[in-house]
Amino acid sequence: MRRNFLKSNFRIIRFFDKKNVGSIPRILASSLIVILFFYSMPLILNFFNKENFEFQNNSKAILAYTLKNKGNNIESQDKILNEKELLVDIFSLNEIETDSVRLNASTIKQLFEDTNYSLDDVRKKKLVKPVALTLLPQEIKMIENTKKRKEFFIQIILPLVLQENNNIKIDRKRLFSIINKSNNTDLEKKWLEKKYKQYGISSKDLSVLKIRMDEIPVSLAIAQAAKETGWGTSRFAQEGNALFGQWTWSGEGLKPKDSEKNEGHKVMKFNVLQASVRAYQRNLNTHSSYKDFRLARAKLRDLGKELDSLILVHYLNEYAETGNQYVEVLKKIIEQNSLKDFDDAKLLPSSIELESLI
Repeated sequence: MRRNFLKSNFRIIRFFDKKNVGSIPRILASSLIVILFFYSMPLILNFFNKENFEFQNNSKAILAYTLKNKGNNIESQDKILNEKELLVDIFSLNEIETDSVRLNASTIKQLFEDTNYSLDDVRKKKLVKPVALTLLPQEIKMIENTKKRKEFFIQIILPLVLQENNNIKIDRKRLFSIINKSNNTDLEKKWLEKKYKQYGISSKDLSVLKIRMDEIPVSLAIAQAAKETGWGTSRFAQEGNALFGQWTWSGEGLKPKDSEKNEGHKVMKFNVLQASVRAYQRNLNTHSSYKDFRLARAKLRDLGKELDSLILVHYLNEYAETGNQYVEVLKKIIEQNSLKDFDDAKLLPSSIELESLI
């Protein structure tokens, strides 16, 4: 390109020679050409960079959205997912430095008793105490009574799932307010831009955002957490707060024991349980493998029906390599443990007294 520029400049000088043009016009003309050349070069280079490198993966692509990896297969309207933007709030939550000590099982049980937090009470009153624990207790695997171990695990996970659903409810309410207005403020437009990035919608389509920005049934989330962690006893759950078995290829995670040393995936590690729940919800709400799940959920909304986990679970056959068998296992977990009792539960507001206990 530089060689072509010099040739063009030389031709112009020869043109001036033939026309007997003076030195001052020559200098002005040459200077103008030089200025135009250096002004246009950044624009040209930027254009070529976009054309050639638009489909490169982001270097911080640490979250794989499905246990049955299918690569970068994205919905037709969203050909490029910027994973850093998609997961920025999860990164920030996961990077929180916590100085909290891992509470043992007996201390947590006492905390539940002190706050009058029991599943029997939740099933009756549909109210959940906002006891948000950051780590699973190691002793959970030592609880020999299966029923008590399951209930203990549900007590820990339930407030976390409800909190993330509450966050989505608040966002969804704001979204509908924006949709129903003819003109939006600059603040609302900035908020929309942020949400388009978080939900991986490069097309900036409000109808797509409306479908993606929605809750995950509580019973379904608990069932998947129970299945993926063995009710909180797995190594991934204990060492990495990994409640939903999400994969990573970045090197930041826990390596499965039966995998090759330098090959394959790792299970993503989280600093706090809340980050794992949020990543799970973002997974189901953005990845192309769960497009049918989201469409089925939207259909229930359009019909004015509640989000039914026993209906939506059929669209999660791609979450695990076992496919439909995985779906059947989740259905049994939901039914046998009466998890649908928690779908309409509400999270009570937090209080200074409660936070001081935690």
